[in-house]
Amino acid sequence: MKAAYITQPGPPHSIQWGELDDPIPGATGILIRIGAVSINPIDTYIRSGMISMAIPSPFIVGCDFAGTVEAIGSEVTRFQIGDRVWGSNQGLLGRQGTFAERIAVDESFAYPTPPSQTDESLAALALVSITAHLGLVARANLEEGETLFVNGGAGGVGSAVIQMGKAMGAKVIASAGSEDRAELCRQFGADLAFNYNTRNLAEVLKSSGGGGIDVYWETSRVPDFQGAIGALAENGRMVVMAGRDAQPTFPVGPFYVKGCRLVGFAMFKASASAQQTSAQQIHQWLQAGALRPHIGRRFPLSQSAKAHQLQEDNTLNGAGTLCGKIVLQPE
Repeated sequence: MKAAYITQPGPPHSIQWGELDDPIPGATGILIRIGAVSINPIDTYIRSGMISMAIPSPFIVGCDFAGTVEAIGSEVTRFQIGDRVWGSNQGLLGRQGTFAERIAVDESFAYPTPPSQTDESLAALALVSITAHLGLVARANLEEGETLFVNGGAGGVGSAVIQMGKAMGAKVIASAGSEDRAELCRQFGADLAFNYNTRNLAEVLKSSGGGGIDVYWETSRVPDFQGAIGALAENGRMVVMAGRDAQPTFPVGPFYVKGCRLVGFAMFKASASAQQTSAQQIHQWLQAGALRPHIGRRFPLSQSAKAHQLQEDNTLNGAGTLCGKIVLQPE
């Protein structure tokens, strides 16, 4: 089979496109013919060595996938040959990645694809939707009628958080880096969206006459805790899921006086059962038309190195040339 792989961590151009042996699923594994995959920032961290993690050699890059089951292990109970599936959390913690024509995945990390959805849609939603659900439901405990703010709502995770917040009955406010991207946030369901380069959240809250923020979702790698905690309501919760090397100043006094809570989490550390719970709710929202992907660019799988360069330029270098997920498909 053809695959995008590295033999050691390195820059995007270290990704090779070539022939590797077809994987063989274990007793609880399924063999999947890939229909689509997508890139996440963590893919670039592992490929570059920024995150030190044991990887096989050669190592196929990528976390997310969607495709069709071609073979099953002797102990598989959840799937049959011909089923369409999607998932994430591959290429992590020693597991082989997904940027290949075929992959072998333990059935615990695969979920049924709703009939109405394409492989491209599910690949684009995989990691970001599970991340959004884990953060909003399991960590922040967002409730109906609360106010949710998403700082950076036009990206992959941000757009999923907006949509899930609305599906859960919250009032959603979002920020983005331009007027066009603020409009995208509104299209994804935000009740109010603004350009963070021309306005700040405090001004928006004051002019809108609303109260404080119950759940503040931060996508930036360098959080502004001073502004965030100032905007939080009593007993507010703030979610951070980026900024591995960030060490911003933290205003302890206002934080504890308001009784606030700060939540940090890495999606890939969640258990398989927790991610299955997220996938079940995601399935329901997809069926109801309450959730859709935000795809920014498309590439053939053979151009994985070019796609990784684009993701890295935007994640680490602030290029501003990408809004949404990068999706790749076999040719």
